[in-house]
Amino acid sequence: MIKSIIVNFFKKPEFKHVLFWLVVFVYYLSISWPYEKNKSLITQAVLFDLLFQIIIAYIVIRLFIPKLLNKNKKILFFVGCFLIVYLAYFSYSAFRCFYLAEIFKEEYEYRPPLIFIERITDMYTFFVSLPSYISPTIVLIVFNYYKQQKETANLLEQKKANELDALKNQLNPHFLFNTLNNVYTLALKKSDQTPEVIAKLSEILDYILYRCKSNFVPLKNEVTLLHNYISLEKVRYKKRVDVTFNENVESNVKIAPLLLLTFLENAFKHGVNQEINTAKIEINIKGNSKKIEFSIKNTKPSNSEKYAIKKHDAIGLLNIKKQLDILYPNRYTLNIKDNCDTYFVDLKITPNDL
Repeated sequence: MIKSIIVNFFKKPEFKHVLFWLVVFVYYLSISWPYEKNKSLITQAVLFDLLFQIIIAYIVIRLFIPKLLNKNKKILFFVGCFLIVYLAYFSYSAFRCFYLAEIFKEEYEYRPPLIFIERITDMYTFFVSLPSYISPTIVLIVFNYYKQQKETANLLEQKKANELDALKNQLNPHFLFNTLNNVYTLALKKSDQTPEVIAKLSEILDYILYRCKSNFVPLKNEVTLLHNYISLEKVRYKKRVDVTFNENVESNVKIAPLLLLTFLENAFKHGVNQEINTAKIEINIKGNSKKIEFSIKNTKPSNSEKYAIKKHDAIGLLNIKKQLDILYPNRYTLNIKDNCDTYFVDLKITPNDL
């Protein structure tokens, strides 16, 4: 409990800011410490100077950037920054001339005289001292920018993950709905093959629910899934479908799960379901570390115009395109050719470096 409180305390932004200014103070003090005999003088001078740097930093970060710079009021932003830095220079000059020079007369006796009017109107001295006033502010701005970029990246990554989960949750019921229709049809016919179909469905669901939770899975596992689905559908359609499956897949290749299954589903649903004669499906898949190539072509029934794909039938295909955009941005090509007698899909993916 105590350890957790201590850890949380050190993680607080307030603590990090205090630590930052302590480091800045020690740094400035260490620069002049060996060359100044009166340690009280140098300590007070550095503390007062640091106070104005702190004021400058938080006025710029908390006020000027959100109220001016982020609203594209650049001229006002730079004018405001110039004025606030000059005000700090003015105040520090007053502090040195009217306080330090009076309190530490002996130390200032052998130094050039401090004339307040001359000092505050000396633009050369002002611009020379400018970096020391704005350096901590610039460092904090860089840190804040890095933090914001990191938070934005995390939010985008979380958004992508949530969107991907949502797409998968839409895809799985879509697949399950189609497959259960097949089982229902066989059950109505009291087919002896119903137990075999249920066993295949169980194997497929086991893979979907438990073995493809990660964003990427072995391509060979996806190929096995396709084979199981084909076996399941062949039980239903028997000799009404002729499937050719050519594969050449290396063992170490990975792919996003369930991408290819939807194309196979559509091939059966819209190429075989309404076909009176023997439908043909040709699948080609190659996979190596440089590229994954997948193509599927199915014949279409002569009366396919009567059975045009409706919007709700294209849910799986739309989800696949969205998943490709999320997981393989600018790393894939998807070409679909819907001819009068054939439907052809060609997908090429450049695998991610895993």
